[in-house]
Amino acid sequence: MDRGTVGSAQSGRLLVEVREEGASAVVTPAGELDHHTADLLREPLEDCLERGFSRLVVDCSRLEFCDSTGLNVLLGARLKAEAAGGGVHLAGMLPVVARVFEITGAEAVFTVHDSLDAALADGADGAG
Repeated sequence: MDRGTVGSAQSGRLLVEVREEGASAVVTPAGELDHHTADLLREPLEDCLERGFSRLVVDCSRLEFCDSTGLNVLLGARLKAEAAGGGVHLAGMLPVVARVFEITGAEAVFTVHDSLDAALADGADGAG
């Protein structure tokens, strides 16, 4: 499998790492995703889409907080990925982050996986 590191960005409260994993781009935000840090996630997601990755896997296992601004970044990426024939898959959400998706109803519009391995296995069969 292709496991090259594509890049990373960070502020004091959010670090975002991006790598290629087969046909998927794996984006791993670590820390707090909010109004002040949202662009640190938006820019790598958009860059992955521009480079031709329509299947984005967001590894949420290190995401400690997500507010409505962060949710909107993910929703925007989902629309662009679906327009390109793919989708955004969320993996390994901590309970505090999963709760935001649950109470807003956003979990219904994303494919949510228990773990990063499950999300990548789902994509191995060519599913968007």
